[in-house]
Amino acid sequence: MKTWVSACLFMLFIFSPLLAQDGVEIFGYFESQIMGTKLNNEFIQLYSNKLRVDLKSDLSENITFAANFDYITYHGKTNWNILDFLPSDVVAEVPPGMEAFYVLPFENRHFLDNAYIKLSFKQFDLTVGKQQISLGTGYAWNPVDVFNIKDILDPTYEQPGHNAIRLDIPLGSRYTVTTLYSPEESWKNSAKLLQLKGRISHFDFTLNAAEKTWRFHDYKQFDFESMNFLEIPERRKLLGGSTAGEILGLGVWAEYAYNWMDVSKDFYELVVGSDYTFDFQTYLMIEYYRNTMGKADYTQYDLNDWMRLLATEQKAIAQDQIYLFIQHPATDLLSVGFSTIYALSDNSFALVPTLNYSFSDNVEIFAYLNLNFGSEGKAFSRKMGNGGLIRVRVYF
Repeated sequence: MKTWVSACLFMLFIFSPLLAQDGVEIFGYFESQIMGTKLNNEFIQLYSNKLRVDLKSDLSENITFAANFDYITYHGKTNWNILDFLPSDVVAEVPPGMEAFYVLPFENRHFLDNAYIKLSFKQFDLTVGKQQISLGTGYAWNPVDVFNIKDILDPTYEQPGHNAIRLDIPLGSRYTVTTLYSPEESWKNSAKLLQLKGRISHFDFTLNAAEKTWRFHDYKQFDFESMNFLEIPERRKLLGGSTAGEILGLGVWAEYAYNWMDVSKDFYELVVGSDYTFDFQTYLMIEYYRNTMGKADYTQYDLNDWMRLLATEQKAIAQDQIYLFIQHPATDLLSVGFSTIYALSDNSFALVPTLNYSFSDNVEIFAYLNLNFGSEGKAFSRKMGNGGLIRVRVYF
């Protein structure tokens, strides 16, 4: 309770000058969620509450301020032992005496997720502060995005904000040049992005060049000074592009990015996808993903592969995957569907039945089941657990 009161007082202190002004929009949502999985013949669950408060103010004709604050509490099983989900031969790689370091804690958090000022002029737009950076056209994977990694079971969930200075310069009516700088402790380690965005015929496209420090960890070595696994950062340089459009009623998109690494092996990522809505309102989408950082032979997955995947330090452990999604509006308020994620590299897959129900414009329920079908050691192994999630969200 004290933490909740402190968070509210902090928000009032920070934003009280803005709240005193006319024209400040206040909105957001409250989200209550329960997630569970069956593990070793026991069903374990984690319950969370999230309050998100958004502020937006047009300070003048050319200046906009926006921010949002998140407050999240966790209940139930708040310490998950990652080794319970991994293959026995991978667990055997854990150095003796280090087993306790592989426990994932869920602790209450309150933080400023986004806060930025946007200056809008005819010649350019300048956005400064913590902001969302969305790159690419893919649904489940985005090769050109060096800032975010999506949850494969819930790929449309909002992405976190990133500190950045962004400049968008229109070149006529069809093209825009975007430069972005995300500062770190030095220029060398800071992220830089240059993007050309345009349209040719029925297709939008982007050309992307980026450089960013990729902060891998070695999950076989623990750094007692930082009280975390040993960080082994290296610079990543990316060149790629994306496109999206329509052919004969089919939505189509593609992304490609080649990555030059300082230490690790160079790799590329590719996404090709298509979607279609039938006359009877059923929506069908399919997406293919290749990541040559992943491995084609599942017997080569090691402890670092698994931990970097679960810690969202890399997008995939299997080299080739397919994502299939089907959804149908059963009623005006209820949509049902399912997705399938199939790892071609190791012949394992997950089925994810989904449900979306809207009580009104302001209240919605989202739920899914996660059923894995794969032998031990594969990307979607049964040992990863079968479970699900229910999320209720109220907008205000």
